[in-house]
Amino acid sequence: MKSNFTWTIASCVVVMLVAVSLYVNKMTTKVHLSSEQLKDMGLYLIEPPRNLGAFNLIDSGGKEFLPQDFKGKWNMLFFGFTFCPDICPITMSMLSRIEKGLDIENQEKIRIFLVTVDPDRDSPDQLKVGLTGGLDQIYNFATRVNAPFSPISNSKDPHYSVDHTGSIILINPEGNYAGFFRAPHNQDDIKKAILDIVSRNL
Repeated sequence: MKSNFTWTIASCVVVMLVAVSLYVNKMTTKVHLSSEQLKDMGLYLIEPPRNLGAFNLIDSGGKEFLPQDFKGKWNMLFFGFTFCPDICPITMSMLSRIEKGLDIENQEKIRIFLVTVDPDRDSPDQLKVGLTGGLDQIYNFATRVNAPFSPISNSKDPHYSVDHTGSIILINPEGNYAGFFRAPHNQDDIKKAILDIVSRNL
């Protein structure tokens, strides 16, 4: 009788421990946003992420920038130009605020680039945090990440403008095209989406 009682108590303890363990696991396991929730925040994921292929750009230090240089971090790219009067400075300022609003750990997981669509006027020094290169290479790269623009070269008008997409392109730590934030952009939504995706592997 005593043996049965002891067994019953032990069984109850085991059941309680399993229940507590499952509860703790549920409470501590991060529930990621669904694809639909991310779309509501403006983020459209590419599944599976696409290989970028070959391209050759130049970074803000004047050094060669190749596809493998995207690896290791999440990369947020905006295709624009420094002479842009509105959407470019507004979007880059927003991305800067998002980055500064993250904790140090998450800041180290992302990089932000302005990819110029106006290499005739945008030198590496002007871009600061950005990518430039030959117009053909930039256009080739832009088409691979669905970031269309209307290329202009050797214009006689010093005040010309360049038509380009308002999307923010996302490249994952494997160096693949992972998705894009469609315009118009909401700073809080982008921040929430970024915090979600940098905490998981896509």
